Formats: sequence, structure tokens, C-alpha cells
Amino acid sequence: MEYIKAKTILQKCKDSSWFGNDYNMNLYRGCCHGCIYCDSRSDCYQIEDFDKVRAKDNALMILRDELRRKVKTGVIGTGSMSDPYNPFERDERLTEKSLMLIDAYGFGITVITKSPLITRDIPLYKQIAEHSPVLCKMTITTADDKLSRLVETRVAVSSERFDALARMSDEGVFTGITLMPVLPFIEDTEDNIRTIVRRAHECGVRCIYPAFGMTLRSGNREYFYQKLDESFPGLKDQYIRRYGNRYECPSPNANKLWQVFTEECARYGILYEMKAIINAYKAGYEDGQLCFFD
Repeated sequence: MEYIKAKTILQKCKDSSWFGNDYNMNLYRGCCHGCIYCDSRSDCYQIEDFDKVRAKDNALMILRDELRRKVKTGVIGTGSMSDPYNPFERDERLTEKSLMLIDAYGFGITVITKSPLITRDIPLYKQIAEHSPVLCKMTITTADDKLSRLVETRVAVSSERFDALARMSDEGVFTGITLMPVLPFIEDTEDNIRTIVRRAHECGVRCIYPAFGMTLRSGNREYFYQKLDESFPGLKDQYIRRYGNRYECPSPNANKLWQVFTEECARYGILYEMKAIINAYKAGYEDGQLCFFD
């Protein structure tokens, strides 16, 4: 494992509209999952050799000092730029130890991952939930394992992620799915959306937040098109004709998919609006135990 210097671990969010996060935490830089669509690969983030995972030197010491200096607690989000449960976490245990610190200093946590390794830390999430909000989200973009292996090449297939969600839900952890990106012409079918929502219900998932489309900009656009040529011959030309150099690339089926998605979520009682999701996982913590602003 290569270590890189870091001055800070926590970054204050401009607002808490994204899953109620007050701070962002990144313990690692880069990601080896090989997802063909990853926006974090974009040039604007200036992450050289993105597929190589590097840990931040003295991350836990820096995090401890930052948590200790906060006058008020809040919710820390992790997983936005690199997966906190990359394969190296099994030995490095930075995420596990950061959860211990988050628990000790009375903060809440939201996490996004694609790895079943998250189940290792179920006891820590349950401990944190005793005093602060917890939301554990798994990114799932297709219910088909063969397709997930093509678009998310070096990470657990979707069925394994569903199994991890079921295990966490059974333990009483508030779980959710980030259904994004739903790739145009690849994953944007009604059957895929219906199946994901049904499987989520079977696994006890409380919320799903979707995006029926994707984003493309310099860096990840070139990589994405390269991978399309390898796994979906001819599809790159279809993307170029429809989207050109646009940043936002919504599915042509987005309106219909949204209708199907909301109907299925209503059928199973699954939350999908951001405000409702935040209110639900933070319910019961508004009595002065936790203050969400620094």
C-alpha cells in the first residue's frame, strides 16, 4: 500500500442536502473497482492513476484531531470519491478504525459502497446508531450479475451486494440503495428497475435514490467509450449521436422509468425522495443528542 500525505480528512459540506451529510470523509484516494462509468475518474479531480488505491498517511490521527476539535457533532458521509471498502481495507482497516473514532466522538455516519466487506463492521454501525444517525447504502445499477460484471468489472456482483444489504437490515441497520447511474441503452429497462426495487424490498432496504442516466466529462468520457468498444461494440456511436459532449446524459426512457420506479416503491413502502430519506434515518435523533451544524 502506498501512502500519500494529507492535511485534512474531513471537509465541511456546503449544505446537508446530500443524504444529510455535514462532512465528507475520504481515507483513500483512487479506486480499483473498475466501474466503466465512474465520474471520479474525471480530469477535474486530478487523481493520477485512478485505478491505484492509495491510503492517506496518518489518516486516523488527523481524523481524531479533527473530530476532537469540533464544537458540535454532525453526520459524516464517506464513499463519494473512493470506496471505503476497497479490497485493501481488509488489511488496512482504516474505515473500521475511523468508525471507532466516529462512535467515540458522538458523530453519525452515512456510507456508500459496492463491497460486502461492509458487513464486517455491522457491530460498529449498530453502536453508532445508539447515539447518532446511520445510513448504509449499496450502489446497485443492475439486477443482472452478468451485466454488473461488465459495467463494474472488479467488484462484487449485484446478488452479493443484495445479500450484504439483507444481512445488515436483519441486524437492524438502516439500509439503502443508490440506483445510479442507470446507463442509457444498457441498464435503462423497466424490468431492471422493477427487479431492483423488488429485490430491495426482499432484503429489507428502506430507501432507494435513483438517477436514470449518467454524466460524462473529460477523463471519464474517454474511459467509458473505450470500455463500450470492448464490451458493447457499436454503442459508443449511439452515445455520441445522442449526447455529443454533454455533461448530463439522461436515459431516453427516464420519464417512464421514473413512473415505474415510484409505483414500485409505493407498492413496497420504500422511500425515494431525498428529504423523506433524511428525515427517516435521522428520526429519533432530534432531541438534542445530535446537532447537525458546525
